[in-house]
Amino acid sequence: MNNKVKELREQYGLTQAQLGEKVNVSRQAINAIETGKFDPSIWLAYDLACFFNITIEDIFDFKGSERK
Repeated sequence: MNNKVKELREQYGLTQAQLGEKVNVSRQAINAIETGKFDPSIWLAYDLACFFNITIEDIFDFKGSERK
């Protein structure tokens, strides 16, 4: 699933570790999301959306993504 996590994180001037701390996951989890190796749970997607103060759809592009 395509996402804008890296772009948003960089706009906020955060490292992967710092963003992970904000949403209670590891740096590795943030890296895996940014590189498309891992699709977050709906709750993690919600936490990211709340942190960036935007909607889940503004971060994650469901169009063209394979449903799992």
